Amino acid sequence: METTKTEHAVESGITPGGTTGAFRDVLAKDHARRGKPPIHFTDMTPDERIEVAKEMGLPKFRVKQLANHYYGHFDTEAAQFTDFPATARQAAQDLFFPTLISEVTRQVADDGQTVKTLWSLFDGSKIESVLMRYPNRTTLCISSQVGCGMGCPFCATGKLGLTRNMSTGEILEQVRIAARMMSRGEVAGGPGRLSNIVFMGMGEPMGNYRSIMSAVRQISAMPPEGFGISARNITVSTVGVVPGIRKLAQEGIPVRLAVSLHAPNNDLRDELVPMNKRFNVEQVLDAAHDYYLASKRRVSIEYALMRGINDQAEHARLLAKKLNHYGDNWAHVNPIPLNPIEGSKWTASKPEDEQRFLEILNNAGVTATLRDTRGQDIDGACGQLAAKTTERA
Repeated sequence: METTKTEHAVESGITPGGTTGAFRDVLAKDHARRGKPPIHFTDMTPDERIEVAKEMGLPKFRVKQLANHYYGHFDTEAAQFTDFPATARQAAQDLFFPTLISEVTRQVADDGQTVKTLWSLFDGSKIESVLMRYPNRTTLCISSQVGCGMGCPFCATGKLGLTRNMSTGEILEQVRIAARMMSRGEVAGGPGRLSNIVFMGMGEPMGNYRSIMSAVRQISAMPPEGFGISARNITVSTVGVVPGIRKLAQEGIPVRLAVSLHAPNNDLRDELVPMNKRFNVEQVLDAAHDYYLASKRRVSIEYALMRGINDQAEHARLLAKKLNHYGDNWAHVNPIPLNPIEGSKWTASKPEDEQRFLEILNNAGVTATLRDTRGQDIDGACGQLAAKTTERA
């Protein structure tokens, strides 16, 4: 199947225009074409799945059986598929369900209701996901790139640089395994259901647009086409890649957009989010507001509070002014207490400054809620576990 090789090429992750000019993606020292992950069931189109089954001598209804096992039962152990021909189980395992992610270690916090997992990929790359159980929902934070090229200095993943994009299969395997953990009662609180997905793990999702959109469609489609998690419960985060935001607005899929703003003015944001040199605060907010108009869904403005840097009253007032400029209640601000990197000058705000920041926004009519930070007693900030592992290697 020669076409499959080109169709499923995993892009390098370089965003258009990101190799020259005022902003360059930050590449990891070992960034290189490291080969492609094995092609997985979720990387194939429906027709490609049928073609592979046909080459195995199987009718197309067998593909639907495999889809039911994968999306409906979160299962890839073909040897246990009693409704599948015994003689074809191993071949189905090899051709449709190659191992894409393997657990290296996990950290558990919050009385067992937060589980952070470090995964190893086919090429030895390391990524992370975090499963968080709350009383009324269970959220999985997933990675979309190995490392990140955005270079934000306060971010553990940013320190790693970008190694490569992840395939759709690598992204979705994080979801399947978390859904299986919940259904089997492997997370404190007994059996339950994975209900929310946030693309807020390692990487810039808009730098891997094709794969994350394929993943979004399969997460939100009903079984046996997908996992049946509502698109309204999926959040796609970006540091402000304007073309990606505008492209997402045209998809007609009601995912929530989250913009990692972190500063209300360009001078400060240039320092905190280097991508601002390419798409500045005004351009990012214009695109985000247009997304709100297109999707009718309020945009989350993510704002990591850093002591003495972006957490003062003047910053809160300017942020409120910038958001209120559009004249409608279009944004929800999530001030986030920074989970500091070990040895970093970037540190968490004082509780009284966090409170004042919230009060200023609320008094200005801007909806704002201090983010509930999970995993404070483990390497909570995404990339910290992978960074430690990489440093030891």
